[in-house]
Amino acid sequence: ELSSDSPVSYFEFTRILRDCAREKNIFIHGKVRVQERAEITLGNHYHVLFAELCSIPQEKDQDAVVILEKTPVRQDTLSEILMSSQLKLEMKNDVYSTYQLQAPAHLNEIKTTVVCPATEKHVKKDLHQEVFLVEESGLSIVPVPCVSFSYEVHNCTAHLSFWIQWVHNILEKKAEVDRIVFENPDPDTGFVLLPDFKWDQKQLQDLYLIAIVHRRDVKSLRDLTSEHLPLLTNIHSKGEDAIQRQYGVPPRKLCMYLHYQPSYYHLQFHFTSLEYDAPGVESAHLLSDVIQNLQADSSYYHNRSLVFPLRADDGFQGSKREAEKPKTP
Repeated sequence: ELSSDSPVSYFEFTRILRDCAREKNIFIHGKVRVQERAEITLGNHYHVLFAELCSIPQEKDQDAVVILEKTPVRQDTLSEILMSSQLKLEMKNDVYSTYQLQAPAHLNEIKTTVVCPATEKHVKKDLHQEVFLVEESGLSIVPVPCVSFSYEVHNCTAHLSFWIQWVHNILEKKAEVDRIVFENPDPDTGFVLLPDFKWDQKQLQDLYLIAIVHRRDVKSLRDLTSEHLPLLTNIHSKGEDAIQRQYGVPPRKLCMYLHYQPSYYHLQFHFTSLEYDAPGVESAHLLSDVIQNLQADSSYYHNRSLVFPLRADDGFQGSKREAEKPKTP
């Protein structure tokens, strides 16, 4: 469906947060110029104000993050790409030659994600930063392998957690209803399964869905005990069944896991194709392993140490400096 309003048309570039040639994406921070939008739309009553889309007041500009990502080449478009594109020769040597290929516009899409209004946490999340590996016990976090310092887990949760209204919107059917692949409405063991935004739903090799639990009292891996085994086994069995029915991908070709630390504190699980190079593998815990660990020990994730990457702005540096201060006698 074509969009009648273009938020990027009114986007004023500020800086590049990060870019990745390997993943073919770029994260941009900027402002949405509200006054310019108002002036343009006054002359065209058919144009929908993007201010309404963002639910923002018109008296000031708003921060926004725009993510641009090249979409994968699909097998069903190969013939048209090769037959309809223009080639510009760059180099030829013996049997080797390289070209710049200009594909038709409808085959040269760029996936665009807009976060507006963007909070400081949204901006920091996409900003390239130094990353440290830390080991977290039940009461403290210590950097691997040596320096020890106190860092209360539950005190940092509020800092690391993200605004999760969008999660509640999905669970309450206020948004993305048409994207839901499967739902089990049980309040204790139920969940909603839908495609992750990272997947364009066009190539099964990149399959990526998330299962969001209906329960709101379980925030992360640390909260799980044997009490939650019915929830976990239900997600495991019904999630893989739903994906096989919908996409024809069998369980043996799926990877099912959750992250710790998560990017937002509402329990969710990831279902990805084994062929997909999924992000965040360094903080992933396989769902099957979680189930087995809790079957053996109900308090397994309350007591054990967990290693995960932590970005510089997530409190590591300040706590590390505090720990390394000389102790006064």
